Amino acid sequence: MCFAAGVGVIRFPDVLSRLHAATKPQILGLIAVTVDIAVNDFRLGTVTLVVAIVAFQALTAPMAAHLVARAAYAQGQSRPDLLFVDEFAPADRQPPRGD
Repeated sequence: MCFAAGVGVIRFPDVLSRLHAATKPQILGLIAVTVDIAVNDFRLGTVTLVVAIVAFQALTAPMAAHLVARAAYAQGQSRPDLLFVDEFAPADRQPPRGD
């Protein structure tokens, strides 16, 4: 997972894509490691700690990535041509909707 994240960070064209490549394997790798720990040491204290670790990371990692992405967008570090929907663009720059 770390190798895939590293390749994604190097190969993807903009900050938002790189951020996605860096955050997804991080939480999935943490879940895999902590589940392995819980399976090998199946006690109430260990399982409780594993659940707390996974819950905290699952709540905080996406929020941190979202804040970094918004800061990158505000600084002009993203590529608007790669966005399907740009909700922060002014109304005059919005593409027509195909509804």
